[in-house]
Amino acid sequence: MIRAWHFVGDTLRDGRPVPKDGVWLEHRGPILIGQSGLHASRDAFDALQYAPGPVLCLVECDGDLIEQSDKLVCRRRRIVARKDASEGLRYFARMQALSTLQYWSDPPDVVLDYLMTGDEAMRAAARDAARDAAWDAARDAARARDAARDAARAAAWDAAWDAARDAARKDWHALVAEAFGLPKGGVQ
Repeated sequence: MIRAWHFVGDTLRDGRPVPKDGVWLEHRGPILIGQSGLHASRDAFDALQYAPGPVLCLVECDGDLIEQSDKLVCRRRRIVARKDASEGLRYFARMQALSTLQYWSDPPDVVLDYLMTGDEAMRAAARDAARDAAWDAARDAARARDAARDAARAAAWDAAWDAARDAARKDWHALVAEAFGLPKGGVQ
C-alpha cells in the first residue's frame, strides 16, 4: 500500500463520479502509466501538473503498480482525505509570482497590490499590466540578441529554474501539510 496525492475535478477523468472517502476504486483493464489505470503522485508538488480540478486528495494505492519519477498508476485507489485547494492554489501562485519580482525593475503598483492581497477586484487590471510589461520585455529582448548572450541566459535560466522549482516544491509541501494537519516534513 502506497500513500500518494491526486487532484480531482467535478468527476474523474473517465467521467465517473468522484467516490466518497474510503471507497476503493478498481481498474479492471490494462495498467499503463499516463494511459489507463488509477493515477497519483507520491509528491504533492508533482500532482499539481496533472490537476484537472482544485480538490487535492490524499490517497492509498494498492494492487498492480507502475511508477515513474513524477507519477504512478495502480489497480486500486481510495481517497483517505480531501481538501478544496482553490484558496491555497491561488495563494501559492501569488507567492511564486512575488518571488520573481526581483527580475522586474519597476512592477506596476496594481500588480504588487494584487499579489500581496489577492483582492479579486484588482486581478484583471494586474493581469493586463503584467501582460503589457511582458510584451514590452519580449520586444526589448528580441532587439538585443546575440549568440553568446543567449547561451549565458539559457544557462542562468536553467539554474534559476531549478532553484525556483525546489523552493516552490518546499512552499507547496508546507501548504499541503498545514491543510491536511500533517507534520511539515510529512508531505512528499
